[in-house]
Amino acid sequence: MKIAILGLAQTGKKTLFTLLTGRDVPAARKPEEAIEGIAPIHDNRVDALSKLYRPKKTTYAENQFVLCPDVTENGTSRPWMEAARRCDLICMLVRAFDAPGVFHPSGSVDPERDRALIESELLLADMQLVETRLQRLAREKKGGQSADQALEEEILNKFNAALEEEKFLSTVELDPREEQAIRSLGLATRTPILYAYNVSDDEIGRDFGPGTFTISCEIESEIAAMEDEAERNEFMEELGISDPSLDRINAALYDALGLMSFYTAGTDECRAWTIRKGSSAPVAGGKIHSDIERGFIRVEVVKYDDLLAAGSEQEVKKAGKMHLNGKEYVIEDGDICNFLFNV
Repeated sequence: MKIAILGLAQTGKKTLFTLLTGRDVPAARKPEEAIEGIAPIHDNRVDALSKLYRPKKTTYAENQFVLCPDVTENGTSRPWMEAARRCDLICMLVRAFDAPGVFHPSGSVDPERDRALIESELLLADMQLVETRLQRLAREKKGGQSADQALEEEILNKFNAALEEEKFLSTVELDPREEQAIRSLGLATRTPILYAYNVSDDEIGRDFGPGTFTISCEIESEIAAMEDEAERNEFMEELGISDPSLDRINAALYDALGLMSFYTAGTDECRAWTIRKGSSAPVAGGKIHSDIERGFIRVEVVKYDDLLAAGSEQEVKKAGKMHLNGKEYVIEDGDICNFLFNV
């Protein structure tokens, strides 16, 4: 999963990127340059499985984060948009903290104004892309139009009408065939967006509404730097923080994209895999290797809670809690799977 970190200047994007990936942003980075980093998703279930199996290797799921250039108002070019178009989700970081030593591009802190500004820029970027694509299709139409081109033109006209009304393209309903036809365009307002509000330490619990979460990047950086666990827990308790921000961010990202985790476990490796909710067993197996999806026979499934309660595979089998399922089985969050296949 590739996630764009997007926002105005001086919102804390670099701090958030470093917090998530552990990678420092080079001081010599050009303003128009995007930086990428990988972030393992810490998972208590993987830890518990590794403790049970003592495998040679433990592998967490991963997110790939893209630190986009600063969003600028009414720009003739949008390097931040080019970086965001390649991503599965946009994490829009909005400044909601006031710090005398940190200037704001607009001269004052106003989270809702800034959010509206960025949304306006996303709409403008999509409008330009849709108009350019429609103009190209019109030129190509003179030499004859294929069925695929006609379908794309029809969809883009729908999009153009929505954008003229300042509606995000995510509000336009498409069938699977239409969705496939425009997938490669990378339209920003059709990409899922998670709004992250960077707050001061006295507003960590503030609620900005559905589809949002709050984080104090400065405080979370301090927490991440604490090596003593007792000291860290005490500090978090004082601030009313129950879970580390990374756990909350990853949970919010998964919810925004409709994702979940299943697991494979054994003495060689314990590993988390990310799939979309509602995925069938063959599709889940295909995440591991395409041969599994192609030659799927069945899948042995143990529920995570059942395995931990039993204490071992042998005991969970004795309890009748290991189930064989066919290709129609829909994988559930936390399933521990052993795929049987033949190619």
